Amino acid sequence: MQLLVTGGAGYIGSVVAARLVEEGHTVTVLDDLSTGHRDAVPAGARFVEGTVAEAHDLLAEGFDGVLHFAAKSLVGESVEKPGLYWSHNLGGTLALLDAMRQAGVGRIVFSSTAATYGEPSVAGRLIVETDPTRPTNPYGASKLAVDTALTAFAGMYGLAAVSLRYFNVAGAYGRQRERHTIETHLIPNVLKVALGERESINVFGDDYPTADGTCVRDYVHVTDLANAHLLALDACAAGTHQIFNLGNGTGFSVKDVIEVCREVTGHEIPVSTGPRRPGDPATLVASSEKIQRELGWKPEHTSLRGIVADAWNAVRSA
Repeated sequence: MQLLVTGGAGYIGSVVAARLVEEGHTVTVLDDLSTGHRDAVPAGARFVEGTVAEAHDLLAEGFDGVLHFAAKSLVGESVEKPGLYWSHNLGGTLALLDAMRQAGVGRIVFSSTAATYGEPSVAGRLIVETDPTRPTNPYGASKLAVDTALTAFAGMYGLAAVSLRYFNVAGAYGRQRERHTIETHLIPNVLKVALGERESINVFGDDYPTADGTCVRDYVHVTDLANAHLLALDACAAGTHQIFNLGNGTGFSVKDVIEVCREVTGHEIPVSTGPRRPGDPATLVASSEKIQRELGWKPEHTSLRGIVADAWNAVRSA
């Protein structure tokens, strides 16, 4: 298939683009490089610099589908600049969907997020796709609005759409790794301490109702995530919008992650503990039973040690 990958110079988008090329697809990456990296675009993929709002002429060339990753994704920034997130995440996607409709491109896989759920409806239970969606920040709200738009476009125009709601993505795929200008994710920040780029790692709260008092999160390897996109692409059905959670199904605490990073890197990793951050749930773990049952996806890289080792090897070889 001839496929457009928006945001394909970013962490997840570049890995998916690489997997698509490996599977024999013709891939064009569209990215404005505001947060992505030109050298992350895989060999064999065509690169076009631009925004999704400028995709109209590009789509007119003829594509079989779109995999849409381009988005603003910092929770804190979304609270400070909500207009930026609504205009970019929702406004940009609406322009993309309209361009797809005009060009006759009828298939899209959308990079959604667990932030659409907000606080779990039942504390500690695995989150399923039918749980209430109550985002607590403009980032999650803008992504949920795109999901709503996809449902509408599927019903009105016969669009074939799949949304994949990620939990915590980690690890690396060869040289493709996390490279965020503002890093908010736990594993890369802990590895920065091991690299000598940070003095310590901050733990926000150690008095949660969990086994060791720190928050528990679900980590899914970026390779497993990418493979889910290939399955979702094939599963797109005209006139339907399907939603699937993507996670490991196993929760790891902040202390678990730090201890595994110590073992993998051989560094002490000093820790400073502070108060809880407002709105941080004690436990967020996905149920991926639906995508396993319906699409046959199964995470293969479920070991936290393996996930951390892949990330560590990638940053050391950079």
